[in-house]
Amino acid sequence: MDTETIEFKPNQRVVYPSQGVGVITEIVDKKYLGSGELSGKIVKHYKIYLEVSDMLVTVPVTSTEKLGIRAIVSAEAAQNALDSLSIDNGPVTSDWKLRFQQNMELMKKGSVDDIANIVRCLYQRSKVKELPIQERKLYDNAKKLLIDEISFALGKDPADIEAMIHAKLEPLGASVAKKTIQNNFDDEDDDEDFASDNDSNDSGDGDDDSDDSDDSDDGSDSGDDDDEDEEDDD
Repeated sequence: MDTETIEFKPNQRVVYPSQGVGVITEIVDKKYLGSGELSGKIVKHYKIYLEVSDMLVTVPVTSTEKLGIRAIVSAEAAQNALDSLSIDNGPVTSDWKLRFQQNMELMKKGSVDDIANIVRCLYQRSKVKELPIQERKLYDNAKKLLIDEISFALGKDPADIEAMIHAKLEPLGASVAKKTIQNNFDDEDDDEDFASDNDSNDSGDGDDDSDDSDDSDDGSDSGDDDDEDEEDDD
């Protein structure tokens, strides 16, 4: 992306994958601290306020594509994602390592369909066996992101969208639970290993705290956090 190409504008809602729905508060000129040919040059940056975490992050316009930052989807795309929640894509793997890796990759890609897929997958899995803590956090984060984006896209209250999401998920979840009981399913998923591995690696929390690392890696001023705090106080 060219340094002068401004894809978003102030007051526009955007999706920051794994972080949430935010709003562009302003576009500013700052020195790019990343590596490469732009290092040390003045580059335009977006300031994005993320309501869910009450954070203000600063991202170079040149990095938005790499970070997956995108505009809110159309009403049609939002409705399609909502409808997809009731589609049975078959049984969910009991291999938590594979399942967690796949869903984290989807979260990083961050399309509305990817987020819906995570919600459907983990809801369906929860009807077979209670989700481990890290997967529960991932499910909650994905559902919150899906609710926020669809509510903005459709112009509906988030509480109404949450009810619509559950209405789409419940029939599929009931079907999965019924099959599990009928088949006397013996699941081998090891929740204790899951929790232990993820607590030590902090895999589930890494994305929640990635704003500062994203900013520094992509050339944002490392001292900007103080400025952001002052702006929040104002």
